[in-house]
Amino acid sequence: MIRVRVPTPLRPMTGGKSEVEMEGGTVAQLIENLGAAHPGLKERLYDEKGEVRRFINIYVNEEDIRFLTGTDTPLKDGDEVSIIPAIAGGA
Repeated sequence: MIRVRVPTPLRPMTGGKSEVEMEGGTVAQLIENLGAAHPGLKERLYDEKGEVRRFINIYVNEEDIRFLTGTDTPLKDGDEVSIIPAIAGGA
């Protein structure tokens, strides 16, 4: 199983859980499984082109998937995936 850390804005879709366990051989498969188990979650992570939204960062074991192989990044039992929405701000 893969441990997925869920950010606060997405927790209503996971029943308030900050972490869920899910299976998936790649990040893409994991997101598909998350979407099936928690309706609405996939749509919050992917844009209309089926790509990870620009303001969503996904890390596998603290490595940004943008510097790995994106959603094709392989996963194995015991991995930890963190979904982190980018925070914008300024003065």
